[in-house]
Amino acid sequence: MQKYLIQGGSRISGEVRVQGAKNSSLPVLAATVVCSGESVLHNCPDLLDTEYAVKILEYLGCQCRREGGSVIVDSSTVSRWEVPDRLMREMRSSIIFLGAIASRCGRCRLSYPGGCEIGQRPIDLHLLALQQMGMQITEDHGYLDCRVDGGFKGANVVLSFPSVGATENVILAAVLAEGTTVITNAACEPEIADLADYLNRCGARIFGAGEGTIRVEGVEKLSACEHTIIPDRIVATTYLTAAAMTSGSVRLTGVDCRHLSSILPLFEEAGCEVRRLPNEVILETSRRPLPIGLIRTMPYPGFPTDAQAPLMAMMTMARGTSVFVENIFENRYKHAAELQRMGAHIKVEGRVAIVEGIQRLHSAEVAATDLRGGAALVLAALAAEGTTEVGRIHYIDRGYDRLEQQLTALGAHIKRLD
Repeated sequence: MQKYLIQGGSRISGEVRVQGAKNSSLPVLAATVVCSGESVLHNCPDLLDTEYAVKILEYLGCQCRREGGSVIVDSSTVSRWEVPDRLMREMRSSIIFLGAIASRCGRCRLSYPGGCEIGQRPIDLHLLALQQMGMQITEDHGYLDCRVDGGFKGANVVLSFPSVGATENVILAAVLAEGTTVITNAACEPEIADLADYLNRCGARIFGAGEGTIRVEGVEKLSACEHTIIPDRIVATTYLTAAAMTSGSVRLTGVDCRHLSSILPLFEEAGCEVRRLPNEVILETSRRPLPIGLIRTMPYPGFPTDAQAPLMAMMTMARGTSVFVENIFENRYKHAAELQRMGAHIKVEGRVAIVEGIQRLHSAEVAATDLRGGAALVLAALAAEGTTEVGRIHYIDRGYDRLEQQLTALGAHIKRLD
């Protein structure tokens, strides 16, 4: 298994272009199934998760290829409607293919998704919503055998929680459905709006994406198009944190400051100077972070759960105490125990974590527990005394495109070892 060897103490400084968003590229890749022809997706990050999504598409019969930062998908040759268990288990978001395949083929068979073990991510919201639109679901030895006789029908779908995945699955089912679908209490994340932008370019009629109520008027056919994936706001947060923890400075290019509206003020509260420019963010600091009193994870536009682990790493070195409340996933503090191995003072009680900042972390052998927790360990290692070994970095590869190369360009001493 590969690992990172990171020598701490270097100041992170320089410029980096932020990759395309993982959480946008995956649903857009799935959406190519419902569009006839060849889609060209620019700014599609080269990640383990996008690699697995492409493998699913190829298994379904699509023709796929990568050209630099773009992925080209020709879905005109779709010939299968099932996804094998070995591919479903590789990523949690694989369930997003359910709505797309059923919309295209009228049937879909797949198993429960895998990925990071950060807590329960029940798919009952997805299934209940799709059943309202005409899907018949049979559970068969760990598989879901789904049929949509006569195609999806428009419906009024009210989500009990603004689930991103459920919102995306309903949209994918609704674009070719008969009639109009209204999604109430829909997720508002930028990635939802990006999926809708791609589908609308293909001929869909989606209104209100990025708001709490979305209306989808079904059309008879969608034609593939060219689309650019939005920047990854969590990756942007990671690079900002790296500079903030090492008394450094970083200029992020290719970002959308609107997507960071709940994050940038926290860096300012921590004592960093933050400048917002068109498609750029600049962060500078020359001292240890100040504590951030309370950080609550919430659905967008609140503070994102994916940014909790990187910010916790930063607060381990703050000049005071910070409190985190995790409202999205019940098991998302696994990285806390690994940070404690580096000297961090963290006390976890249920969904609350109390972080008492210390002057300096020390090196240790640690292991990534999930994608964002792994990024937090890398950040801590950059600021720690000595050389830290971060294992199980395949988790990190799920969401970061060439992380060690980008950090090296910013002044870090980091090596990937077999």
